Amino acid sequence: MNMVTEIITRENSYHEAFRTLQESQPDSPGSWLKRLRESAMESFQELGFPSVKDEEWKYTNVAPIARIDFKPATLTGAAASGSDDGNLAAFGCVEAKDSQLVFVNGMLCSDLSSLTGLPAGVVAIDLSQAISDERYGEIAWKHLAQQADYVANGFTALNTAFISNGVFVYIPKDVIVESPIHLLFISDGAHMASFPRVLLVAEEHSRATVIESYGGTQDAAPYFTNAVVEIVLKDGAQLEHYKVQRESTAAFHIATTAADLGPNSRYDATTITFGAELSRHDINVTLDHEGAECWVDGLYLVTTGQHADTHSLIDHRKPHCTSHQLYKGILDGKSRAVFNGKVYVRHDAQKTDAMQTNKNLLLSNEARVDTKPQLEILADDVKCAHGAAVGQIDEDELFYLETRGIHHDLARNLLTYGFAEEVIGKIKIDSIREQLDEAVLNRLNARLEA
Repeated sequence: MNMVTEIITRENSYHEAFRTLQESQPDSPGSWLKRLRESAMESFQELGFPSVKDEEWKYTNVAPIARIDFKPATLTGAAASGSDDGNLAAFGCVEAKDSQLVFVNGMLCSDLSSLTGLPAGVVAIDLSQAISDERYGEIAWKHLAQQADYVANGFTALNTAFISNGVFVYIPKDVIVESPIHLLFISDGAHMASFPRVLLVAEEHSRATVIESYGGTQDAAPYFTNAVVEIVLKDGAQLEHYKVQRESTAAFHIATTAADLGPNSRYDATTITFGAELSRHDINVTLDHEGAECWVDGLYLVTTGQHADTHSLIDHRKPHCTSHQLYKGILDGKSRAVFNGKVYVRHDAQKTDAMQTNKNLLLSNEARVDTKPQLEILADDVKCAHGAAVGQIDEDELFYLETRGIHHDLARNLLTYGFAEEVIGKIKIDSIREQLDEAVLNRLNARLEA
C-alpha cells in the first residue's frame, strides 16, 4: 500500500467512526449539532489532511498522523476514570483545586473534577450538557463553530465532526472569577484520538483566568490530540488564557484557538509548548470592535525528534485596537520549529497599534527554525512593527559569567533559562509557573548529563 492510498484509507476510517457516532446520538434536543457535524465531515472529506504542498503547511509534514490508525476515544469505550490522582498530580494546579474540570481521553471525569470554588452564575459544564440545556443551548448554538473555520482547515473540520464531549464555560455580566478555571485534558490510551472542544463566552465587563492543560501518561505509544478552543469576549470583558502543552514525546498535538474580541475587551494569552513529537498551534484573534486589545505570547522548547509549529493571525478590523505578540523558541539537538505570524490591518482599522516579535535560541548546530513574521497593512494611520531573530548564546555574556567563577555549562543554562523566563514570568498562577520553571531546568540539566 503506497502512502497516498494509506492516507485515504485512514480518512475513510474516520468517516466510518463518524457514522457510528451519528447513529449513537439522539435526534433531539440539540439536533442542530448532528447537522453541524455532518457539514464538518463533508468539509473533512473534501479537504483531507493537509500536505506540504499547502502553503500554510509547507514546513510541517503531518503524514505520520495520517498513517497511524488512531481510534476516536468517544467510540472505544475508554473509561473516563482510567487515570488516578497520582498520574494527574504532575499536571494539577493548586490554585484551581476547586475550579477544575478533568477530561481523560476526551471524556469528562467527574470524580477528579470540582467546581465548588466558582462564584454563583458561572457555568463550567460538559459541552453536550450545555447543548441540551434550555438556558445555555441557544448560546452554544449561536457561537459554536463560528470562530474556528472548519471549512478551511481539515483538522478543525475533523474535530467539529466529532464534537461530543467538551467544555462550555459561561461567565455572566459583571462577574469577576477570582480562582483560575483549570481545563485539564489527559490522554492515557495508546493509538487513540481525542477531540477536545472548548467554547468560552464571557459577558460584558466580566473577568476570569483560564488554564488549558494537556498531558499524557503514555510515554512510548503514540496518541493524537486534536483540540479546538473558541472564545467570545463581549464589551469590556477580560480574559487571561494560559495554554500548557506537555504531551508525551510520542504524541501528536494539533490545536486551533480562535478568539473574537468585543469593544474595549482584553485578551491576554500565553502558550507554553514542551511536549509532543509533532505539535501545531493555530491561534487566530479577531479585533472587530473599537478599543479591543490582545497580548499573544508563547514559548516553545524542543529537542531531538520534536517539531513545533505556531501559526498566528491577528486580524485588526476596526480602529483604535492594540495587539502585542512575543514568541520565543529554544531548540536543542536535532529539532525543528516553525513560526508564521501575520498581523492584518484592514482599511478601516485606523489608529492600530501592533507589535510582533519572534526570537529563537539555537543550542545545537543541528537545530533548525523557519520564522516568518508578516505585516499586511491597508490603513495609513497606524503604528506597527515586526521582527525576528535567530541565534546562539551570546559569547560575551557567557564570558562575563565565566570570569566570575561560574562554570561554562552552568553559565549556558543560566542564560538559556533567562531567555525563557521572559515568557514564563508572565504566568501569574504560582504553581503553574513553578512547574514550568522546573520543567525548563530539568530539560537543561538533562542536556548537561547527556
